[in-house]
Amino acid sequence: MIHPSALVDPGAELDSSVEVGPFAVIGSGVQIDAGTRVGPHVVVRGPTRIGRDNHIFQFASVGEDPQDKKYGGEPTWLELGDRNQVREFVTLHRGTEQDQGVTRIGDDNLFMAYSHVAHDCRIGDQVIMANAASLGGHVEIQDWAILGGFTIVHQFCRIGAHSFCAMGSVLTRNVPPYVTVGGHPAEPHGINSEGLRRRGYTPDAVQAIKRAYRALYMSNLKLDEAVERIRGMAESQPELAILADFLAATNRGVVR
Repeated sequence: MIHPSALVDPGAELDSSVEVGPFAVIGSGVQIDAGTRVGPHVVVRGPTRIGRDNHIFQFASVGEDPQDKKYGGEPTWLELGDRNQVREFVTLHRGTEQDQGVTRIGDDNLFMAYSHVAHDCRIGDQVIMANAASLGGHVEIQDWAILGGFTIVHQFCRIGAHSFCAMGSVLTRNVPPYVTVGGHPAEPHGINSEGLRRRGYTPDAVQAIKRAYRALYMSNLKLDEAVERIRGMAESQPELAILADFLAATNRGVVR
């Protein structure tokens, strides 16, 4: 399962079912669970934990040192969950001790070619980062969010669940759950109706999310006033609770 030309450090821990392609390099402190495939010329540096049934394609760089001038060689981590696809030339970097010391990625995500996840990012499940989408440090991407190709996210931003960022978006503020944004700088353009329908949201739930969007963006309410209105709406539509909680905890404002 390990190609003869691959270099696997004796300090790496690989399940017996892991496949490693030609000229791949697996460093010390790397742990890879069952069913994961590491393609040709991939470099994985530790400390890095990789879960089950991932597919890491050729020339990806996983677990490299963070691109942060404060980093001084401390033992920080990258954690990659299960069933992720990491395509060609993707870069996933470890954390820094200035944060929690770990970059954490969940399950069933798709990182298309040349996308970049910087130090200390937190990515949920079912996220799609299209070609060359790039995250600054300390970014949070919640479940089911989609970043179009060449999207750029400023450090410390949060991208809410089920949101959609159009190709080439430049994000310097938080993107609320369910919202579609685009532009440079990014602006809101309604809700991700099609994505919600595909994921089984009922017509009533979609309509409620549209009403919440209008309260946030079309009612001239201040942010805290919009949060209170959406909390009231969430009493009958629980899907809105995650939107209200997200807005209440925002630290960079939201796209306007």
